[in-house]
Amino acid sequence: MRNRYLDLLRFLAIVRVVVYHVTGLASLTLVFPAMSVMFALAGSLMAASLDRSGPAAVLRRLRRLLPSLWVLAAVFVPAMLLTGLPLTPRVLLWLFPVSDPPANSWGALALSPIWYLRDYLWFVFASPIALWLFRRAPLPTLLTPYVLLVVIESGIWPDAPGPFREFGLYFGAWMLGFAHHAGMLRRLANRVLVPAVLLLAAAGGAWILTHPGPRGFDLNDNHLGNALWSLAFILVVLGRGPSGAAWVDRNAVFGRVVTVLNRRALTIYLWHMPFVVGLTPLFDGVGWSHEDPRGLAIRVVLVFALVGVVTLAVGWVEDIAARRRPELLPGGRRTATRTGPPSSSTGNRVPAQRGAPESATAEVTAG
Repeated sequence: MRNRYLDLLRFLAIVRVVVYHVTGLASLTLVFPAMSVMFALAGSLMAASLDRSGPAAVLRRLRRLLPSLWVLAAVFVPAMLLTGLPLTPRVLLWLFPVSDPPANSWGALALSPIWYLRDYLWFVFASPIALWLFRRAPLPTLLTPYVLLVVIESGIWPDAPGPFREFGLYFGAWMLGFAHHAGMLRRLANRVLVPAVLLLAAAGGAWILTHPGPRGFDLNDNHLGNALWSLAFILVVLGRGPSGAAWVDRNAVFGRVVTVLNRRALTIYLWHMPFVVGLTPLFDGVGWSHEDPRGLAIRVVLVFALVGVVTLAVGWVEDIAARRRPELLPGGRRTATRTGPPSSSTGNRVPAQRGAPESATAEVTAG
């Protein structure tokens, strides 16, 4: 059965990412730290898959992740080769981005969200060992990425490569997903969780205020502040969130939109930024300014509309990758509810959350 609360979180993250990239509003990163939330959800999904399939889950994740990337690459790599990108063996990284694939001047910005897939791949590869360690020493394993980030951000290792910073920031969130899958976050007593959330949010907020980046208080410019703030946020939304959200489907239209954005999360994530970059000169030329609320609203609507068109055109690749029947617009057919023990709907234990997210749709999103 689908966990509609996790679907709702993923839906909010997708919308937040697109709106942020269109508008550049730094406050959105504080209101909803979408990247960390999505890595946490993906970590929970990965733990569920490893429990079900063992190490074979790694190959299953790759199978679901890569085809949508290949569709994007089939369009943009030839375009970049024709506009100045040298043809070298590194172009093959567009097939399997374990490192940043090459791009030309315009492609580097339009295809910048590829970093997420790079990190996601490495997190998937690390998950079998990380989950084994997590179950034997949960707290030390969970804290290790954050300790690494502190070492880097405090200046002890100032020249650390960028991926190490992202590992310190986001693999901790990934392992919070392990803790969510195991029910540890829900089992935290309020006398532990509430002070921890307040302390983390206060420390993160203080670091953000005293270390503003080039875009002010944008979490994307502040790894340590981002990590602390996001950790507090995830403890709340996954540790004290509801076990489900059946109300999402009380409105058929809203429920369908949530389902579509979940089933097409990877396609939306990969394709929205090229439209943002490509349309920005047009927006500026006709006077739809970032300072004008009406102009911002028009930008957002147009980008979502164009992403919707490309999603209809190629989003069905996600169905094939997941071995589902291809659909132009997912969610039209109601899946029969499987009868079984009522544990999947209980509120204070996590068996409901352990199995449900796997069928809840795409594993990847956000930026």
